Amino acid sequence: MKVLDQKTGMDRRAFLKVSMMASGALMIGVNWASAALANELDGSTWIPNLYVRIDRDGKITIVSKNPEAGQGVKTAFPMVVAECLEVDWHDVNVEQAPLDDRYGRQVVGGSRGTPDGWDDLRIAGTGALHLLTAAAAGKWGVSAAECSAASGTIVHKPSGKSAAYHTLLDIAAKLPVPDVSDLKLKSRPEDFKLLGTFVPGVDNPKIVTGQPLFGCDTRLNGMLYAVFEKCPSFGGKVRSANVEKIRKLPGVTHAFVIKGTENLNGLMPGVAIVAKSWWEANSARNQLQVDWDSSHADSTADFNARAQVLSKEQGETLRADGNVEKALDSADKVIQSSYYYPFVSHANMEPQNCTARYHESGRMELWAPSQNPKSGRSLVSGTLGIPEDRIHVNLTRIGGGFGRRLRNDFMVEAAWIAREVGRPVQLQWTREDDMRHDFYRPAAWHHFQAGIDGNGRMTAFDHHFITFGKNGETISGAGLSPDHYPAGLVQNFRLRQSVIEANVPTGPWRSPGHSAYCWAYQSFFDELALAAGRDQLEFRLDLLSRSYGKPPLNLERTSGTLRVAAEKAGWGRKLAANRGLGMAFHYDHGGFVSHVAEVVAKGSKIQVEKVWSGIDIGPVINLSGARNQVEGCVVDALSTAQLEITFADGATEQSNFSDYELLRIDQSPEIECHFIQSDFPPMGLGEPPIAPATPAIANAIFAATGTRIRELPFNRSGISV
Repeated sequence: MKVLDQKTGMDRRAFLKVSMMASGALMIGVNWASAALANELDGSTWIPNLYVRIDRDGKITIVSKNPEAGQGVKTAFPMVVAECLEVDWHDVNVEQAPLDDRYGRQVVGGSRGTPDGWDDLRIAGTGALHLLTAAAAGKWGVSAAECSAASGTIVHKPSGKSAAYHTLLDIAAKLPVPDVSDLKLKSRPEDFKLLGTFVPGVDNPKIVTGQPLFGCDTRLNGMLYAVFEKCPSFGGKVRSANVEKIRKLPGVTHAFVIKGTENLNGLMPGVAIVAKSWWEANSARNQLQVDWDSSHADSTADFNARAQVLSKEQGETLRADGNVEKALDSADKVIQSSYYYPFVSHANMEPQNCTARYHESGRMELWAPSQNPKSGRSLVSGTLGIPEDRIHVNLTRIGGGFGRRLRNDFMVEAAWIAREVGRPVQLQWTREDDMRHDFYRPAAWHHFQAGIDGNGRMTAFDHHFITFGKNGETISGAGLSPDHYPAGLVQNFRLRQSVIEANVPTGPWRSPGHSAYCWAYQSFFDELALAAGRDQLEFRLDLLSRSYGKPPLNLERTSGTLRVAAEKAGWGRKLAANRGLGMAFHYDHGGFVSHVAEVVAKGSKIQVEKVWSGIDIGPVINLSGARNQVEGCVVDALSTAQLEITFADGATEQSNFSDYELLRIDQSPEIECHFIQSDFPPMGLGEPPIAPATPAIANAIFAATGTRIRELPFNRSGISV
């Protein structure tokens, strides 16, 4: 059982960890090495910790440590500090941190930013306030317990005295650092003033006015521009290339072959072209001729054929509860269905790019829109042989990540080219590069069989999962946990797995795995409810009413989101013949989300009119960012449900938005978000809402049209949006 400290609101393990880091320095809550920058006065600026700076003129700067990829962390993180520091938001200046090991984890991925930073950020703000309060109390000769803070001012009500923070810096900088146990951290929604309100993103004005923020906006004196041609077939190498001719073309300064490595996540073989402008580099690329040595020839046709064979085999049993065969034999009804979804691309709005400068001293500097810059630094270090402490990474705003930029191939490519050239270089991928050299979400086949008893309850669930792997092990994004529901929700459960060998590069894709197989599960649940003659909401709530052994998710919180979404959507109301409602629930990355979707059908063309969402991720940090994430997930899910990536001869067949068409704004539904504020620790929201969106929409399509979508994209079932 998780025991919370009543004073700090932290569990004991986190409390001990943070307390140990706090010893001897106000870098409490952050990496232990940060003790070197303890409470100090640097000229006119007071620096109590890595997150807070206060100037003598009253300027308050709060640093956001994690990369910003549109998930809102650059606004949300400083909001937590500002809440605990008791300052007005309009008085805060937000600054993006570079990669710095003293901050600990600086990653955009796994929806871990908020939960991982929650304690650190509260301690940073509360610790700084503690020193300021003590400084004022000492100055006035009163008890700190009699003082309060608001809007950047310490107040002693009994005497009527007050002092702005910036007038207390000299005293605060000389005070001993408090123990974490002396800090009372805000943790409940009712304690918050700023958190939970609607705060626009701090970068919004710059974004809408086109000011430089993103990786591709980086400009350095003397900078050159590069393109990098890689083999269309994954893992191919360069036999020869006409680089001599390319070097003579207008604007071109360098053209050379990079031998590369065999690491699909790192520096792949290819040809680099560097020029005075990106246009000249890319124009020269059009005349590049490369003789490629291709060793793989994966194809979608071969994958489908292999899946057909494997579907008739038993597969490897990953989990078996009870006796599935016996339960199916005795079931009142047995329902069988198969579901398939294809490979898909991340399709970031900003194609991969990175700017690098190699100094004569042997130091490398990078400007990178990376979700995992520390991993990128390690990749550059290992590939180029440069010590990590000689590599500095500046974090730029990211024009879409969704897991793609957890891989840092673009960083090591830029670094290698810059060292070769000896000048600052910006490597910019084209849209075609981005789509043909992605780390795709894997395809999969789900073969389900379930038994229903006379009361309409599921008594058995058998699942044969056909996925992708390498050397017998599932590849990135292709695994399925044996503990995933309905394991633990039905007495007789079996999960079997078969693996297709593949050389296609795959990786994390927004809510890895969940964003795909939730659609299969929740669509099949719809079929089961229909076969059982039960209402969809009733069937799901009944499924969540009991567990057999350890439940795979919090049943109460999941049911709560279902009830909220259903209530707000008016579940059960009478609809016109061409309209339908569909629902789905899911849990992943710490978040519980349910959606109800309403669609209207005009023949085979459907319009998703509205989606109602019930969300439980603990207290909401920024209502603006939270809504943005839910809305973005729903739109992303609807868009991706109409897309697929296919392969031939080891290469991706799609190349641009002309043959991989994203959703248009007039196709987007209205989305109504309902957050269940709770005392649970806050969780991230970049991933949990996407998984149940696709099945809720697909189930609504069935309700409106009678067409059950068992294959993605939608057009395989004759449905268009």
